[in-house]
This record gives sequence, C-alpha cells and structure tokens, in this order.
Amino acid sequence: MAEKQKILIVDDDENIAELISLYLMKECFSTQIVHDGEAALAAIPDFRPELILLDLMLPGIDGYQVCREVRRTSSVPIIMLSAKGEIFDKVLGLELGADDYMIKPFDSKELVARVKAVLRRTVPAAPAIEETGQFVEYPDLTVNLTNYSVVYCGHSVEMPPKELELLYFLASSPNQVFTREQLLDHIWGYEYIGDTRTVDVHIKRLREKIKDHDRWSISTVWGIGYKFEVKK
Repeated sequence: MAEKQKILIVDDDENIAELISLYLMKECFSTQIVHDGEAALAAIPDFRPELILLDLMLPGIDGYQVCREVRRTSSVPIIMLSAKGEIFDKVLGLELGADDYMIKPFDSKELVARVKAVLRRTVPAAPAIEETGQFVEYPDLTVNLTNYSVVYCGHSVEMPPKELELLYFLASSPNQVFTREQLLDHIWGYEYIGDTRTVDVHIKRLREKIKDHDRWSISTVWGIGYKFEVKK
C-alpha cells in the first residue's frame, strides 16, 4: 500500500485548520496541524511534509518569514493562504518562494485540486523512465523534468516545481520568444487565477540561481516576454 502524502497545515484559526485537514484526509492525505510560525519550523524536520499550506497572518513569526526560513534549506512546495487579496501580497509571497497563493474564503474542491496539482509536479517518475526521460542539456546546465532536478556548473540547484517547469519550458525551445501570457498559460494553466507579474517574479528567482552563461542566457525581449537565448 502506497504511503500517504503528508501535508503540514499552518493556520492560527483552529476551525479553519481542522476543516482543511478533514478535506485533505477525505482525499487520503496525511495531515499535521500547527498554529504558529515557530511550531511550523519545528515540525518540518520531523514530519517531513510533501507540501505546506501556510497562512500569512500568524502570531509571532508570520507566514512570510516562515516561507523565507523554509526556502533557505528546502524546496518543499508551499501554498500560501491569506484573507488578503492585494496584488502586492501575492507578489511578495511568490518572491519569497511560494508555489501558489489562495485567498480566503476558498472552495474546498479548489484547495484540494491545487494541492494535487502541485504535488503531481513534485513526485519523481519511476527510474525506468530515466533513460528516455524529459531533459534538456546545455554547457554547464541540465534541466531534468523526469526527476525534477537541475544541475548548474556541476552542482545541484534546489528550486520549486514552477521555477523548474518554467526553466525547462524555455530551454526546450531555444531562441523562441514567449509572451508572459503564453508562459502563464503553459506553466500555470488556463484556470490559474493570477496575472503576468507571476511570470516576472519567477524569472527573477531563476536568474538569481542560474546566472547567464557565455553560451546561453534567460533573456528579456522588451515589450514581449522572454526567451532562452543560445549563443553560437
């Protein structure tokens, strides 16, 4: 029997946390609930969640700081939960390393769907697929979509699923220009509720981890979008 995927729920509202837990347990997930940021950071090493549902407004250490601390050592997917709906809050959350952002109140089915969508992108494929798996390779860069790994200049680079998918998508079509809308549609899907600044945030994070090479670079095409430029 397959082991249940583990989800850490971080929310100071006990009723909401319990409700989320019930939704997820009905879908055969294993859950653990904590009610503040310090407890969340303490729980992660022992519980080892596959995904974290993280409320922003927490007592003590808020969700932004928790996200920042987690990203220093881990690429575990994070979905932020907040009653705030301002674009600034969404962008800040994404810049800090969140994979998705949901505004309260949300529909239980949508929450479960987003959790499953994020987890699908983080489950490694079977080893047998490795030989014919999906990967792109350039000098000093290998992006493998089969096992969600990136090797840059001989070192493994940790990055959340959406960043890796964006890098892979661009690198799979060298020198082809994609608009922000195209990238949003391909990587996040047409059902994603967001705006094109989401793409800009992820490109910024990629550039911080993957510096331009003398043979290739992630290039901005002003007024249009981005491309993975390969230099001859």
